[in-house]
This record gives sequence, C-alpha cells and structure tokens, in this order.
Amino acid sequence: MAESLWDGKSEEELWKVFRRTKEQKLRDFFVRQYAPLVKYVAGKIAMGMPQNVEFDDLVGFGVFGLFDAIDKFDPGKHVKFKTYAVTRIRGAIFDELRTIDWVPRSVRQKAREVEETVRRLESSLGRAASDEEIASGMSMDLKEFQHMMLKISGTSMLSLHDIWYTGEDNDKISIAESIESPGSLNPDTIVEKEEIKRVIVDAIKELPEKEKKVLVLYYYEDLTLKEIGEVLEVTESRVSQLHTKAVMRLRAKLTSFKRGIM
Repeated sequence: MAESLWDGKSEEELWKVFRRTKEQKLRDFFVRQYAPLVKYVAGKIAMGMPQNVEFDDLVGFGVFGLFDAIDKFDPGKHVKFKTYAVTRIRGAIFDELRTIDWVPRSVRQKAREVEETVRRLESSLGRAASDEEIASGMSMDLKEFQHMMLKISGTSMLSLHDIWYTGEDNDKISIAESIESPGSLNPDTIVEKEEIKRVIVDAIKELPEKEKKVLVLYYYEDLTLKEIGEVLEVTESRVSQLHTKAVMRLRAKLTSFKRGIM
C-alpha cells in the first residue's frame, strides 16, 4: 500500500484499515506520527527520576510501548489513540525500570515501612493520616519524615504503575490507569469484573484535597511538578512529597483490600 493511497482518509479510517490488514507501511506511518509522544512521556518521567536514569534510555523503553499500543489499539472502543498510547508507553518504561532495579534496597525498605504505617493508621483511624501521625507511627520527628519522603519520591513513580490485577492482557490494572479527574470518579461506570478499580476510585476520593489535585494535575492535565507547584503555591519538592504520599495511601488501601481488611 503506497502512502499516497491514504490521502484524504481520516485517522480513524486509517486505524480501521490497519486493524484489518496490519499493513507494515501503515504501521511505520503511525510510528513516525506518534514518535514525539514517546519523548514527551519520557520527559515527564525523567523529571521524577534520579540522575543515573538516562533520558535516552527512557525513550528507548517507551518505543516498545508505542509499538505495543499500535498493534493492540482498537478504534471501535471510542478512546483516542494518544490517550491509549500514553498509558502503554508509560507502562513500558516503568516495566523496564522495575527490571533494572534502579532504586536502592534501603530506599525500597523505607517505602515499604511508610506504606505499612499508613495502612495500619488509616485502617484504625478511618480517615487519612496526617504527616505528624505517620511520623509518630514511625518513631521519628516531622522533619525527618519529610526528608525521608523526598528520598523515596522516585519509588512512588514506580509504585503507581504496579499491576494490581491480572487476567487477560487487557485486564491488567495499575493505579495510574485508574486515576480519573474528580468529575468522572464514578464507580458505577466501571465494569463489574474490575472490582479493584472501585477500590482505587474510592481511595482517590478519600485522599486529602491537595494530594488528589497533584495526581489529577500530573496525570490528566499533564503539568510538570514545577507547574503544579505554581498552581498550588508550594515548592516543587513539596509537590513531590504530596505525590509520594498520595501513592502510598493508594497502595495501602489496595494492600488492605488484598488482605481482606476492606
């Protein structure tokens, strides 16, 4: 198929053709068309990573996600390809980061301790635990706790993409894929087989307002941590802390759910 034959066709029509034929030249066309999206996603992720994580490596990881998205995209599901591809690209990058295990073991251990403390406190309190309560629960002062949260901020980016339910390929669910803007946080719209999504949605609703805003602004409004700081009138490091705590709370809720506590 010559590329000139595609002239005049809408992108939706091209996707239908590709889904039917799997034409290599059309696949290559989509790869060229959406290659900038890989750099965009990699750039956002790079901002939350330590210096030893190379931007070019993130791009390389993300390309595999783009290939996967192109092969599996279904135009009949009425989701924009860009929206679908961002999730796949982001997921591919974090899958690779998890494989190379770039987070120091000591930092992972601290992250697990925070998560377990949050889970225990919030199960007991029936509400979101404050920084002071979490710090006290870990036998440290508030300043120590905040410093530790900055150290583990990179792990929260990884944690957000952990797979929490796995059936068939399309049934894999990560926290990141389940974050929705406040106006669409409606459990009734979620298919019944994905009970885990209901837990995530409810957990997001219960987050402190600033933490919820950070997630929405970062994942749905595509703002950088610095831009979110300007919106919320706090420092970039504070935004990083808020993001980390939000993810810890979500993971704690899911852990409780998986243990049959909720």
